[in-house]
Amino acid sequence: EEHSGTKGDIHIFGQESNSTTWRLCKMNLAIRGIDNKEVKWNNEGSFLKDEHKDLRADFIIANPPFNDSDWKGDLLRDDVRWSKYGIPPTGNANFAWVQHFIYHLAPTGIASFVLANGSMSSNTSGEGEIRKKIIEDDLVDCMVALPSQLFYNTMIPACLWFLTRDKQNHGKRKRANEILFIDARNRGTMTDRRHRTLTDEDIKKIKDTYHAWRGEKNSGKYEDVKGFCKSASKEDVEKNSFILTPGRYVGTEDVEDDGEPFDEKMKRLTTELAEQFKESKKLEEEIKINLEKVGWRM
Repeated sequence: EEHSGTKGDIHIFGQESNSTTWRLCKMNLAIRGIDNKEVKWNNEGSFLKDEHKDLRADFIIANPPFNDSDWKGDLLRDDVRWSKYGIPPTGNANFAWVQHFIYHLAPTGIASFVLANGSMSSNTSGEGEIRKKIIEDDLVDCMVALPSQLFYNTMIPACLWFLTRDKQNHGKRKRANEILFIDARNRGTMTDRRHRTLTDEDIKKIKDTYHAWRGEKNSGKYEDVKGFCKSASKEDVEKNSFILTPGRYVGTEDVEDDGEPFDEKMKRLTTELAEQFKESKKLEEEIKINLEKVGWRM
């Protein structure tokens, strides 16, 4: 509707091994009047039984399991999906997922998916070489580092990958050999002691930054923001050993000067530290006394 289209213009394909998730997806589409017959289920999963082998999609969105060590990679060493960038390790499916999504992208398609942070820097079992080849092929469009504690089912830090085959982008800003890095680790608010949520404002800032960098209509002018976003060249990434962690590129946010002279600040801080050391020594002695009272001597 936002693009003057109709529901009949949308063709949705999907695959899920969890039957409950699959039913929820089918229901969500059905109540919105969107055809869901191509959303498939099988308990073998996307690697062993790809339900859409010939699909080349305009948009791919996915949240695959992180660091999956039980993906039966030993049965798929000769799979065509790994033929260009390399065979993923049997002990971790991260780069099997990355290559699965690349394989299914249309010539002008774009994929966005969530992965564990390790996927941005790991060199284990050939993962670094696979990542290097994908970067050299200029498929990486944007990397977003997410804040911790976003998920209810895992504490593993995560990131967003955006991949595209076409950086000419239909008349929008040409961005060949460029990658946008966004560091959103300090975004979000804690909803309780264990969980963080990205606010609408946080999401809008990330979204608007990416759209402006891409040159989308009415998205404003993109500018690097120290500590938050950086448009880096492929050469910059090569100098960083093809590691895609945004923190390496965006730098540190400038801290506003509080006006306190350096010598005065150091005198104040060292005085405070000395007092804290005294308090720490006092607490240590009290703990020793209490331990001795219950028969334990240090």
